[in-house]
Amino acid sequence: MQSGILIIDKPADFTSFDVVAVVRKCLHEKKTGHTGTLDPMATGVLPILLGSATKAQALLPDSSKEYEAEFRLGITTDTLDITGTVLDTCPCRIHRQQLEDILPHFRGDIMQVPPMYSAVSKDGVRLYELARKGIVTERQARPVTVDRLELICYDEEHQCGKLKIACSKGTYIRVICDDIGKALGCGCVMTSLRRTRACGFTLEDAITIEQLRQLGVQGGIEKYLRPIDSVFAEYGKVKISENQTVRFQNGGGLLLPRLRGLGSKENGTLYRVYSDKDVFLGLGVVNAEKDELSVKKRF
Repeated sequence: MQSGILIIDKPADFTSFDVVAVVRKCLHEKKTGHTGTLDPMATGVLPILLGSATKAQALLPDSSKEYEAEFRLGITTDTLDITGTVLDTCPCRIHRQQLEDILPHFRGDIMQVPPMYSAVSKDGVRLYELARKGIVTERQARPVTVDRLELICYDEEHQCGKLKIACSKGTYIRVICDDIGKALGCGCVMTSLRRTRACGFTLEDAITIEQLRQLGVQGGIEKYLRPIDSVFAEYGKVKISENQTVRFQNGGGLLLPRLRGLGSKENGTLYRVYSDKDVFLGLGVVNAEKDELSVKKRF
């Protein structure tokens, strides 16, 4: 069984589950999962978890993601992107400075209403299932964080351009484009989306589906597998003794005063735990009440 993280550059017209299916077939690994859904039209960084790395799926840090999104002004669709049914068109002549002046309104901590064509559930039903039936329902706005929103290029003649965005998990780039269009009074759709960073990995770390298929036949996938602990790089590291390793692997907590090099002892703080031989054992969490580092997840 192969374990680790494989970074795929997802092609357009593939769902995230399609990519998982290709990985399973090429590598003959049943225990496979992905770290975050990308719409079929989107491309870019999609980390795939293999073997025991699938245990990390529910524990991934809420790290910022980065995208490059192309857009076109003067159009509104039901999906908020170019793949949807056109609802309205509006002749417009928006200048670059007008766009630049709007962008600050969508930076920082903002509230965002999920689109109808999304996997968000309401009363146990996915919104996209309702949307396909022509049903539009009220959605609650949710807090998201946009750390970066930059206009990379803009063609005033064709009213289209590209944005670079760094944002929190759960942010809909389509909605940002649509909201910009509303603020300008002309409508806007996303015409392409490329994720350039996720879970700390970038496009430089990724391989294509074609490369994956070749590796499935020729072998050598190990060269591209990232270690399980790489997705937890933002957490502190603690190294423990041989006796502590036995205790941790048996599910026992480790007394905080006996741990060397421990940083914050704030309740709930997560740490990567390694044996004295530097083998990744799992995640520990500070339990202030017990004055110990309890086992969060063993790998």
